[in-house]
Amino acid sequence: MAIKVDTVYKTVLLILNKEQRGYVTPDEFNKIGTQVQLEIFEKYFEDLNQQMRIPENDSEYGNRVKNVDEKISIFKEYKSLASSWVIGTNEFNIVQSPATITPPVHRIGTVIYKDEQELEKVERNDWLRLNMSKLTRPTPDYPMYLYEDNKIIIQPSNLIKTNPVTGAIVDEFKLSYVRKPENVVWGYNVITAGNPGAGAYTYDSSVSQNFEIDDTDQTEVILRILMYMGIVIRDPQIVQAAVQQATMEEQNQKS
Repeated sequence: MAIKVDTVYKTVLLILNKEQRGYVTPDEFNKIGTQVQLEIFEKYFEDLNQQMRIPENDSEYGNRVKNVDEKISIFKEYKSLASSWVIGTNEFNIVQSPATITPPVHRIGTVIYKDEQELEKVERNDWLRLNMSKLTRPTPDYPMYLYEDNKIIIQPSNLIKTNPVTGAIVDEFKLSYVRKPENVVWGYNVITAGNPGAGAYTYDSSVSQNFEIDDTDQTEVILRILMYMGIVIRDPQIVQAAVQQATMEEQNQKS
């Protein structure tokens, strides 16, 4: 479940007010919130790497590898590569314009052929060494790929086929990958002059983007944003109490 951007922003404002530490505008909050979300998102991969070195816990809800992987799962994508092949080569250009993969690739997972065969990823030195011998060269049964300079290069190249009628690349390759979270946006309208509260910001959910990271990280999100504001809170319960107060105020405004 996503973290509501409105709840986080109002909680931050509430704590800033109690600490008499000024005010953060929506635009400032959006930039800081996006940075904080990215920091926590990247930490998921570090946590997963660390947990995979620890003996696995088989309990249903206490498996740490499973729990971290679930946090990453919302960002996992599985897309066809056909639309962005560079025609006439065996390359797929991840950042080619206008034919680009959407949402954009952040971390590559697996290249799959015909939804059933995983291609082996190799480095440039292995690529050259394997191609030197007929015994180790890639074949349709054992294909491989090289990833560098935002390009996926596949061998053997004759695996990539074009439709004889349209000339389009036949859709036989897929890519599993992880995307980045969307930028955080607390969308707003400004109350116009002549109305009560003129100049104030009012929340607009239609142009907002919630935090996409797991809702169990809501307290950490708020703590990190406050640190960017120069406030260090050592007791998370203070943040949790502020969240409850901000939520109650929001409910009262709607009632």
